Amino acid sequence: MNMASMIEVKSNPDIPVIAPGDTVNVRAKVVEGDRERIQAFQGVVIKVRHGAANASFTVRRVAYGIGVERTFLLNSPLLDGVEVVRHGKVRRAKLHYLRGRSGKASRLKEKRVDREKKQGQG
Repeated sequence: MNMASMIEVKSNPDIPVIAPGDTVNVRAKVVEGDRERIQAFQGVVIKVRHGAANASFTVRRVAYGIGVERTFLLNSPLLDGVEVVRHGKVRRAKLHYLRGRSGKASRLKEKRVDREKKQGQG
């Protein structure tokens, strides 16, 4: 019996369609003791793993000269929301080569998106 068919997955409506190369601002709930707050994490999506219940994406950013990667589950209740800041122009599905780059060499070109298609009028 397939376990994925037994689990009912509720998709989060606050998460748009994201792709590798996109710069996103992820708002995640952080629980510290009995308090709960929302922490923002902005970076480049380097990997998207599709799947019903265990879909995830990995975001990379450089903070104080050190590369930090964080993986988020798409269907997690601890994910408050995702905002796409810009779309990057890439030709690969996994952008692990960005780990070896630093400074301006790690920047991605921006993908041109038609405003009509983006707003749903096209």
